Amino acid sequence: MLTRATLTRVVGAALEEDAPWGDLTSTTLLPAEATATADLVAREPGVFSGGAVFAAAFALTDDELIVDVHVGDGDEFAARDVLASVSGSARSILTAERVALNFAQRMSGIASLTAAYVSAIEGTAARIADTRKTTPGLRAFERHAVESGGGRNHRYSLSDAVMAKDNHLAVLTRSGLDVATALRQALSRLPHTTHVVVEVDRLDQIPAVLDGGAHTVLLDNFSLDDLRAGVALIDGRATVEASGGVNLDTVGDIARTGVDVISVGALTHSARALDLGLDLRID
Repeated sequence: MLTRATLTRVVGAALEEDAPWGDLTSTTLLPAEATATADLVAREPGVFSGGAVFAAAFALTDDELIVDVHVGDGDEFAARDVLASVSGSARSILTAERVALNFAQRMSGIASLTAAYVSAIEGTAARIADTRKTTPGLRAFERHAVESGGGRNHRYSLSDAVMAKDNHLAVLTRSGLDVATALRQALSRLPHTTHVVVEVDRLDQIPAVLDGGAHTVLLDNFSLDDLRAGVALIDGRATVEASGGVNLDTVGDIARTGVDVISVGALTHSARALDLGLDLRID
């Protein structure tokens, strides 16, 4: 969630990183009284995300700058569309330019890629979800961008849900504990609102996971045939999630196996920055 505190903390840190002792170029070359207007212009089509972040970069640099965001997060746009404008001190605009653009390009790139995945599974009951494979420190922004593109968010952090993956299961096995018993014991200690997800990589692991009371069974790197078999075996007793080997060429077929959720790490770890520019008009 993009709270004011998160915007201030993350964008403020980015601005400090980029100009720790001020913008040496703008403050020494440009007259203090010079004013300008800059337009955020799309160089290619896409889905927008990061309007509040873009505005915060300028507001935290100079609270007298006037920022108008012309599109909403989740809106589609075409090449050459003007997405936002900022006016005021030329020094301040140029100081915040790169940070504002970096965030808008990154977030709009994630939103656009997510929208492509969502479009590829249209007509199925599945949903596209992100993962924790986010840029450290930028998770809130990148997760917001996934939502802008029509995707859903997975657990936000390790503190939000139980998610037993292959390494957890390996430790349990080596400790002499069976999965079903370990899950039941965990559920007895957890608040009743806590969601429990267990990842499996073979069909024969599913019965024990269901017996243990998992709420979601994550089928990792399953073939299409095994995904269909897994969905049939689970038979509505838990949410079925698929992951691994997911790309724009495969996601449609995966969705049509009947899974409920498809988690895609590429939404955040492989999205390219969208080509957006800040075109300056001198007043």
